[in-house]
Amino acid sequence: MKTLAKVLGAILIGLVALLLVLRITGLGPHQRIPGLWLKGELVTTPVTDWSFTDAHETIQIQTNTWYWLPHSVTTYCNSYNGQLYVTSVYRAGMEYPKAKNWTANVARDPHVRLKIGDKVYDRTLQYVSNPELRAAVLAVKTKKYPQQKIAKDSTVNIFHVVENQ
Repeated sequence: MKTLAKVLGAILIGLVALLLVLRITGLGPHQRIPGLWLKGELVTTPVTDWSFTDAHETIQIQTNTWYWLPHSVTTYCNSYNGQLYVTSVYRAGMEYPKAKNWTANVARDPHVRLKIGDKVYDRTLQYVSNPELRAAVLAVKTKKYPQQKIAKDSTVNIFHVVENQ
């Protein structure tokens, strides 16, 4: 029994040490591989014009999981009328929001951290349901990413980036 307690204690100490190292290093996402914490210079001032993001092919989003560890991914973004939007495309047969961890996390807790270049922004994502706005944002996204083809039977979720609420 004492041996089991020692082994479990050593495993617990090792996991805590690993989490501390990962917290310090960040371990952000890399291309299609998700990560944990996003590191960078924190911007706390409001952003009135997000059009600078048009120069960035991708951004990173850190969401909050139910088990207290962050989950971060690399995704596409586009600005429309100075506002920032991120999208998530679900091919036919994929169930929103369960099929993607980051959108399931946003559905539960919309507070996110965005990394754009070397800066990070704590913001909130709001689901866009207005059909006219959705069409306009998708039209701008199509111009920014002409190589992306969205199948007609796909479900496209659009999120508006807003100040924390």
